[in-house]
Amino acid sequence: MNKKVGSDIEIARDATMRPIREVANKLGIPDEHLLPYGHTKAKISMKFVESLKDKPDGKLILVTAISPTPAGEGKTTTTVGLGDGLNRIGKKAIICLREPSLGPCFGVKGGAAGGGYAQVVPMEDINLHFTGDFHAISTAHNLLAALIDNHIYWGNDLAFDTRRVAWRRVMDMNDRALRSIVNSLGGTPNGFPREDGFDITVASEVMAIFCLARDLKDLTQRLGNIIVGYTREKKPIYARDLKAEGPMTVLLKDAIAPNLVQTLENNPAFIHGGPFANIAHGCNSVIATTTALKMADYVVTEAGFGADLGAEKFFDIKCRKAGLKPAAAVIVGTIRALKMHGGVAKEDLGKENIEALKKGAANLARHIENVKKFGVPPVVAINRFVADTDAELDTVRQTCAELGVEAIECNHWAYGSAGIEKLAHTVVRMTEQKSNFTYLYPDNMPLWDKVRTIAQSLYGAQGIIADKVVRDRFHDLEKMGFGNYPVCMAKTQYSFSTDPNLKGAPSNHVVPVREVRLSAGAEFIVVICGEIMTMPGLPRVPSANNIKLNAKGDVEGLF
Repeated sequence: MNKKVGSDIEIARDATMRPIREVANKLGIPDEHLLPYGHTKAKISMKFVESLKDKPDGKLILVTAISPTPAGEGKTTTTVGLGDGLNRIGKKAIICLREPSLGPCFGVKGGAAGGGYAQVVPMEDINLHFTGDFHAISTAHNLLAALIDNHIYWGNDLAFDTRRVAWRRVMDMNDRALRSIVNSLGGTPNGFPREDGFDITVASEVMAIFCLARDLKDLTQRLGNIIVGYTREKKPIYARDLKAEGPMTVLLKDAIAPNLVQTLENNPAFIHGGPFANIAHGCNSVIATTTALKMADYVVTEAGFGADLGAEKFFDIKCRKAGLKPAAAVIVGTIRALKMHGGVAKEDLGKENIEALKKGAANLARHIENVKKFGVPPVVAINRFVADTDAELDTVRQTCAELGVEAIECNHWAYGSAGIEKLAHTVVRMTEQKSNFTYLYPDNMPLWDKVRTIAQSLYGAQGIIADKVVRDRFHDLEKMGFGNYPVCMAKTQYSFSTDPNLKGAPSNHVVPVREVRLSAGAEFIVVICGEIMTMPGLPRVPSANNIKLNAKGDVEGLF
């Protein structure tokens, strides 16, 4: 792979985009059900979505990855590339992605529109304000926060214990100064001062609800089920007690319709919703995925971070709640990242190092075994970099062959669909076999045991530990009737353990459970293990420093 490739934004800007009506017409979407946002992006009306309910489903393919490293893996790029590859070999395929958050775009991670010649476009729009969905979600969330403090101000008829208000505010930006604040300062006209704070929008329960709701009716019910605080007797207070679900739904009524864009090769892509893969389930919306399944033979979607987080939540939360049955899984890895898992420093990743690669490949091996536990057949996509040697590629192939899994070299970043045809053919062949998809644990398993099952079975942990107050919280949630909910594990994405510096495939470690949060509207229990930030901060040199408009009025610096 010696092709010289420009920056992502340069490639995206040079793309020949088709009018979004043409992309929609290829899918059989009538003009009256297309809600354009300019010429290259649009929403699909919920009336049209509803009209598809009796059509048969296509086959669902999950793209996941090894544990992420600063060396990069390319999960979104591979999702886009595979969608293009399937269309290239004559299949009708749609990709489904999450919407990018502004926080990472201006922070350090960058956007989430793919890369090289495997991107979704218009790249700048997708990575910035797009169709305004995140703004609508932020506004609906903050309306609920305003209603809470307004209710307390005007007499507190619901008897909120102001020490136990459970609803923080959100914004779609990394701003550590807002993690912990005191609101309502300035005297009697401003209300009763209390401790508060901000999370990033992608960590909002409204975002999780938005992505799990089946339709507007389900969305409204879930919003009403949000627990916003407790009385002094620890009785829960719901958003519906404040009559908040109606106006919140009104703010989300347009956002809930899935967004249609295109790849660089003019193939259809749904990009809708974007929950955090730590504090939430890290998958695009159920509405977008189920709609795509009614319109295509193959739907390629991704889940956040590595398979221990994203894939597990995709299987145990999204698929469980939406009744989805994935037919195959693609595990993305790079030689560079595997060498980093084997102990190689980032600056030395360009040198061949077979021993470090073999050591780091243990991370890939565990992810392969984990995906198999769900009964979904996996294939490994080696996202190739220029410095990768044939000997290194053969090493990864051998590791995978010993586990009964094929590893396929992919060059979609440099060559688009032409560089991923082999993977596309392999995935089609895999989906023709019967998938024995199953969940990792049953609904009726006690919550503590669900957490322990995930830690031991997927993380390689010896067990889990927690203070008595945390264990009592599990029992209280079960007494309240929430014991059948799935658990949403919140831990570092960089390791199977809770120590982000512990690379590879650590075993026999202990997973400390620090906190348990109920997301009654999203219908899962968030289990916080180790240190997790729900409001990130900007790095010393944020990406924002390089983002600007050039003399032509074009955006520069996005990636």
